[in-house]
Amino acid sequence: MEVHREDGRSQNQLRPLACSRNILHRAHGSASWSQGDTKVLAAVYGPKAGTKKNENPEKACIEVIWKPKTGQIGDFLTSLLIVLAFEVWYAGNFQNILHWCLGKPEKEYEMILKRTLESICILTVNPNTTTSIIVQVVNDDGALLPSAINAACMALVDAGIPMKHLAVAICCCVAKTGYVILDPTKLEEQKTKAFAYLVFPNSVHSVLPEGSLRVEGEPIENGIITSVTHGIMPVDDYFYCLEPGRAASVKLSDFLRRNLQQQSTDSSKAG
Repeated sequence: MEVHREDGRSQNQLRPLACSRNILHRAHGSASWSQGDTKVLAAVYGPKAGTKKNENPEKACIEVIWKPKTGQIGDFLTSLLIVLAFEVWYAGNFQNILHWCLGKPEKEYEMILKRTLESICILTVNPNTTTSIIVQVVNDDGALLPSAINAACMALVDAGIPMKHLAVAICCCVAKTGYVILDPTKLEEQKTKAFAYLVFPNSVHSVLPEGSLRVEGEPIENGIITSVTHGIMPVDDYFYCLEPGRAASVKLSDFLRRNLQQQSTDSSKAG
């Protein structure tokens, strides 16, 4: 049975992709990522000396700061931040206050991004340092977290942060009819009974020894870096999402590869 989507796409068709790097000159690395009308900016600062509290000083630390689209937080938060700006800045607790004001979704996104990026970065190269990644939501029309992960990965590449490999993220929705659709819009996310964010390694190539590319005996390209589900998703539906999700990761990997090659060529010509 053919699935009809409001924007005319097939169930496994992705929205148009766009990515640009080195868009912010004051950041050590930056990238923008668009999937349809969803757009995210990511900026990397660091590594800088020292790690956060409760972090391992023998490894590098990844810090993620999530900034919602302007106007989503509300006037109350804006006023609160203005009133407490000096006191919070002086006390060094700006990050904690911001987390409290933003609420659970943003903190959850930061945690997922942090763990995902730490799993693909080589944390032993620059021990006792912190790399900060600021994610700015420009527009949210579905698949926001996967777009943010893709943007952050490209920003890390732009900053020259040592990485084991890149990662690509995709959103898979299970419609009420039982069919899986990829890269949903915001409206499609709201209408589905459940959806999953899946993050796959983009390539079998790595700077690490071959033995490091296995998880419990399985090659890393067969595995999943991060998996997050929303809504009630039975196990069968989850496994039903994996195949189209993995197929979409191949398309995303090809797009990344072409984008990196094109921008490298453009840089060489400019030089």
